Amino acid sequence: MKKYIYILIGLILFAGVIWLIVTPGKSGAPGKYDQFAQCLKNKGAIFYGTFWCPHCQAQKATFGNSVKFLPYVECSTPDGQSQTQVCKDAGITSYPTWQFNANSTDRLIGELKLETLAEKTSCVLPQ
Repeated sequence: MKKYIYILIGLILFAGVIWLIVTPGKSGAPGKYDQFAQCLKNKGAIFYGTFWCPHCQAQKATFGNSVKFLPYVECSTPDGQSQTQVCKDAGITSYPTWQFNANSTDRLIGELKLETLAEKTSCVLPQ
């Protein structure tokens, strides 16, 4: 009977370790760029991208756990074959596209350095 208890405890510990390895950074801990990403949104910046665009994914990755606060607009339909109406209406033709004033054509295309985003929005970039 003790043998089965030890095996059960071992399996529970093993499962816990596997869970910690598989779910890194998914805790509720704040990300380094949380306030920066929120500031971008508050300043009216918009990040247009698609789920299939490697440059969009790389841009998101620069924000780490703070990606959830980005002012991101998905431009691809779920099948990846067409563009959403909101992006058509905004005249988005390349990804990623950053727009810095909701009602203007002040845009930059491509992966942007965080320093560039800070300069364009006057948001403070954490060190």
